[in-house]
Amino acid sequence: MSLWPRFKRAVKSIFGGAISSLESPKLILEQNIRELNEQVPRMNRNIADVKANLIMLQKEERKLQGKVADLTAKIKASIQNSREDLARQFAIRLEAVRADLEKTAEQLAFANKAYEKALQVRKVFMRERERKINEARDAMRAHERAKWQSQIADALHEFEVGGLDNTHGEMINRLEQETARNEAKMELALDSLDAQALQLEEDSEQHRADAIVEQMKLKMGLASTAVPTPPVKGGTHLDPGSRTMGRNSTS
Repeated sequence: MSLWPRFKRAVKSIFGGAISSLESPKLILEQNIRELNEQVPRMNRNIADVKANLIMLQKEERKLQGKVADLTAKIKASIQNSREDLARQFAIRLEAVRADLEKTAEQLAFANKAYEKALQVRKVFMRERERKINEARDAMRAHERAKWQSQIADALHEFEVGGLDNTHGEMINRLEQETARNEAKMELALDSLDAQALQLEEDSEQHRADAIVEQMKLKMGLASTAVPTPPVKGGTHLDPGSRTMGRNSTS
């Protein structure tokens, strides 16, 4: 083997390995996604240019068709008025306009095909772009999961159970003691409340609610029984005319 091929191979082996080590697949995929997204507005602009040319040709065709109709009418009018000289002039202009119309029609047919082709290309590109982006994102998510799992595996590998055993039980005992103290505080707080007074207040509220419901039934004609008088804290009762809908409003 000559020296030059050997030298090229040596250079490739050195710099090729260095470049590969510097490449980050994740960063390259993210750059690819950005470039794919940047191509969309450029493609849309190109399609818009094709569409604009198509619209322009359509307008030109309608304009030339109008000229053909106008010149044809003028030729007929000239012949009817025995002005064959004018008819011949209009006929010459008509020939030129018809030639322009034929060229425009050909260009318009080509522009229609170009626009349809551009739309097809855009559809294929968008589908392929979506596929590549999803593929890249799936690969990056899988890489992140694998990276996290690798970190957990390394942590488990380096995990020293004996180092934790010395403090593990002590910390659990401390937590259990603190939990017991908090539960004891709650029980003392509940014991200090007047449970009987709370129950009487709840019963009073229930009686007042029943009285309000019965009163509403009477007003609606749904019940004929007498409305029970709700007891009030302290042993007094409210007469039917002074029943309240709450603590501040009158029914």
